[in-house]
Amino acid sequence: MSKSFTFSSESVGEGHPDKVSDSISDSVLDACLEQDPQSRVACETLVKSNCVTIAGEITTNAKFDYE
Repeated sequence: MSKSFTFSSESVGEGHPDKVSDSISDSVLDACLEQDPQSRVACETLVKSNCVTIAGEITTNAKFDYE
């Protein structure tokens, strides 16, 4: 008997806003963990036109320039 399931995936090209957003969020996470391995990071990056917004919660002792 075969089971039914749904599979989905997303692929975006270089320069796509999702890739830019992921790269920024990853950089924030890396900067925190580099200085404070106990960091807790829930970072979302929103990109629209020429506006970038970093949102979420970060608990860390790390100091870094996010601007």
